[in-house]
Order: sequence, then C-alpha cells, then structure tokens
Amino acid sequence: MARPRRIEPELVGRAQEMLAGAKDLETLRSAQAVLLPALLNATLEQTAALLGVSRATVPRLQNGLRRRCAEPDMLPPARGGRRHEWMSVEAERDFLAPWAQLASTGNMLVVAPLRAALAQKLGKKVGASVVYRLLERHGWRKVAPDTRHPKSDMQAQEDWKKNCPKIWLPSPHQRT
Repeated sequence: MARPRRIEPELVGRAQEMLAGAKDLETLRSAQAVLLPALLNATLEQTAALLGVSRATVPRLQNGLRRRCAEPDMLPPARGGRRHEWMSVEAERDFLAPWAQLASTGNMLVVAPLRAALAQKLGKKVGASVVYRLLERHGWRKVAPDTRHPKSDMQAQEDWKKNCPKIWLPSPHQRT
C-alpha cells in the first residue's frame, strides 16, 4: 500500500492563491501539482498525466512550492561554498604574501617549492591540484613564455628569408 499524501491545508490555501495569480508555467504547474491530489484525490500518475510531466516530477513540483511558501529562516541552508577548507581565504592570502613579493620583483614562481611550503604549514601531504586551485582562487595566472626571443631582430630574419642560399638537395628517395 502506498504512503498517504502529506499535503498541509496551509499549502493548499497558498497553492490556490498562487494559481489565481500565476504568471508563468512553473508557478501554474506547481500549484496544480498540489491542488489536484489534495482536492480531487488524484494519484501521482493521474496528476502527472494531467500536467503533462513525468510521475517523478510531481513531488518535485510540490516540494518547490513548499520551498517558495516557506519562510526564509525555515529553509535548509543552501549547499555550496568551501566546506572542506584547510585554511581560510585570509590565511591563504597571508601565506601567499611572501610569494607575491617574489613574483612582483620579476622572479618566476615555481609550484614545487610552494607546494612543499604549504604541506609544511598544513602538516599533511598536498596535491599539486590544491596549489593550482589556491593560486586560481587568489587571481594568479600562469604566464607562458613569449613566442619570440626578446633580443630577436625581425629585420634580420626577413633579410635572411629573402637572401638565403638556394641550395636544394633532392630528398633521399629521389636520389639515384
């Protein structure tokens, strides 16, 4: 035997109010998902068929309406954020301060020593991805080497292209 429906009378009243003033499809469907089973004793399958959604969507719509009607302090806390952080953002900023000083003077930051220092500070092994995420979180970016040498002479390169010797050797398979 299926579990009995649990639709509170306050929720039915709120659903009727929302149905009267519904301006979008989601609000309309959510209100109907509550009212059809509560007032007409419709099963989940019947409600789903009437709304044109799957059976699993009906409880989702009902719960969505419950969340919208609930007071903000009654809602469960939203997921997200750094729930498993090893250091606060301020502590990370303080940790990176000496490294930022080195980088600002033109020195190249290498991840291996930074990773070793972080592991020593935390007292546990640290993966390279942890360091890369830490740097990304604080706005650091990877600076790739330039595509040309800073002392290269573009004019000399163009002259060489125009005046290079025209000595051609046949490829090895053409030699006889």
